[in-house]
Amino acid sequence: MTRHIQFIACLFVTVCTGLAFAQDNSTNSPVAFVYASSSPSANHYEINAFTADANGKLTPVSGSPFPANVQNMAVNAKYLFGTNGVNIYSFSIARDGSLEKVASINAQKFNGYKCGGPIALFLDHTGTTLYDEDIYGNICANNTYQYFSIDESTGELTYRGATGASLTVSQPPSFIGNNIYAYGSGSYEYNPYISGVKRSRDGTLADLNINPAMPVARQGDFYDPWGAAADRTNHVAISVLPFNGTTWQQDGPTQLATYTAGASGNLTTKSTFSNMPTSAVKYVTDISMSPTGDLLAVAGTAGLQIFHFNGANPITHYTGLLSQDQVDQLFWDNHNHLYAISHSANKLFVFTITPTSVNSAPGSPYTITNPQNITVLPKT
Repeated sequence: MTRHIQFIACLFVTVCTGLAFAQDNSTNSPVAFVYASSSPSANHYEINAFTADANGKLTPVSGSPFPANVQNMAVNAKYLFGTNGVNIYSFSIARDGSLEKVASINAQKFNGYKCGGPIALFLDHTGTTLYDEDIYGNICANNTYQYFSIDESTGELTYRGATGASLTVSQPPSFIGNNIYAYGSGSYEYNPYISGVKRSRDGTLADLNINPAMPVARQGDFYDPWGAAADRTNHVAISVLPFNGTTWQQDGPTQLATYTAGASGNLTTKSTFSNMPTSAVKYVTDISMSPTGDLLAVAGTAGLQIFHFNGANPITHYTGLLSQDQVDQLFWDNHNHLYAISHSANKLFVFTITPTSVNSAPGSPYTITNPQNITVLPKT
């Protein structure tokens, strides 16, 4: 009887120990891989790779930083893609987040002009088609979007085509939830525009023939838009900067507009100068929508700020500036973590942000010499 009781006790301890070990493994499993390209010295580039835990704490991946002649990046479930302005390189992502270069393609040669090339990379929601913003893709002047199919087994890219050259192509567009329509905004010689593209099932892009109205401005003013961040339904946030129509001087801080995409891809807005919030970031450098679509992160020359995003209803204030350093690029994971890089401050910030709380993650900010770009692969 005693030996039987001892056996049960040992079995109980073994099972409990196993459960505890499994819980520890679950707790310590990374929630995201974080990749930041950097240039620690002239003409030298590398990719800093991290795992992020549930609290947002970053741990360098074994072998990081990885030598890679890339500045801008994008990532899907299996591959990281990076460009140096001429070539696009494919890197396989190992189970621990480490990188290995597996393919490359000269993207510049497809535009026919060696004065241009890929300057920004982005993917659709499925991660099956890679796009780049091709600067000077037409007669060394106007820009285009190139698109490439991805070989899932090898990471090799195949050029599929490009959109028509346009002045309105100034940054990667943001896809709404249907993965069909994507939007961007900007201006040329103070002529504002909000542009869109339509994605076909095979991944090709076509320009949307739309001309959405700008938000109603204060009398005598007009708005200059920049950037776009879509939620996973059919709403798009756009930053707008007011200018006086007579003096052509800035007439107030940046404000934030919201648009709604219709079934045909056209955008409408109820935003006006009186219902749009103002931002303290000064000149916007990036805007990014949280995966849940209820938070909007806005980066700028004066720092970083978070707003409540309310779909078609006006955007509302949430935080003041979370950083006094200029912030250049933003990226969310699926666990309420926001990652932000600052070129001038050599920093990578990590925050845990929900609609009711904001906290700096353990160890943040991290030092990275001359960070160039950031991309994040959510693991859960």
